[in-house]
Amino acid sequence: MAEITYEVELLNSGLYKIFAGVYNDFKAKAVEEYKFELDPLEYNEFIDAIDKKYMNCIVLKENDIPTAFLVYTTSISESIELNLIHCLGTEDEVTKIKLLIEKFLALTEVERQSKVVSFPMLGHQSVFTADIAKFGFKFVGLAVLRFFMGNASSERILENMKLTKIPEGYKITGYQESYKESAIKIIHESFKDTQDALYDTRFKTLGGTTDVINKVVENIYGEFLPEVTSVLLYNDTPVGFAFANITGGKIANIPLVAIEKNHRGKGFSEHLLSRSIKTIVDWTKIGKRVFSEVNVTTETNNYKALKLYRRIGFREDYCYPQAYLLAKK
Repeated sequence: MAEITYEVELLNSGLYKIFAGVYNDFKAKAVEEYKFELDPLEYNEFIDAIDKKYMNCIVLKENDIPTAFLVYTTSISESIELNLIHCLGTEDEVTKIKLLIEKFLALTEVERQSKVVSFPMLGHQSVFTADIAKFGFKFVGLAVLRFFMGNASSERILENMKLTKIPEGYKITGYQESYKESAIKIIHESFKDTQDALYDTRFKTLGGTTDVINKVVENIYGEFLPEVTSVLLYNDTPVGFAFANITGGKIANIPLVAIEKNHRGKGFSEHLLSRSIKTIVDWTKIGKRVFSEVNVTTETNNYKALKLYRRIGFREDYCYPQAYLLAKK
């Protein structure tokens, strides 16, 4: 039996033809095994993104044939985003993961002096948890919940919700550009000490939170929906937000929900979310914009948030470990 030899290197033009096989194997499994909401890039588009330095790809060759790869980005945020690890089959998978991670850590040595590594271990990647833990990665459990359009049970729960009466001085409306500075401050204060800030350190500073909000409202993270985004006003000043966007196709998402500390505990989160979800349901029913679902993500141990989403009609779909490696400094 021939001895197996492994080599690990950055994807380059000399590998483009023979790399197509392992990439297309991933592409065929992306939705089913990796929980991608949309089909990934076509191979030529992926290569174009590599050439333009939008992302980096480390390739593992097994007897000169690519059988595994790792994709990461360093220029999008204050974190190093480890986007994907894929192996062709599961044979000797532990060794392949180890070699890919070692190369990744070596290539990002300088950036990791000041940046956190963030790795959403979606789908099959969750089996790598023990392997990457040996490199110092820590983990936060995340749950994805969905509200499906046309689901009679969910829509009935939403319609029959008993909301608290909104006190005098408060009202809920849609998003306006003039609310952005308030949104930045409120999101920062609400998220800076949460588990989210462990793997997305932007929440720890006002400047970083500004980057997050800008990317939401400027359609970087998907099409922003200002009319669906709900804003809580107190004496006409914003004190709470439930942002909404489209992450792909007909899938709506609620990426950020936060209320200023002095206005919490009064049931406003339910009001904000109810307005946003009902707007999406109504738009779908009248054909203004047709959505297939709304999804949200929260920590698996955030029982208060999980109960809140269930009360509105969401149901847990799946969970995954969000891995992060702290900066070295």
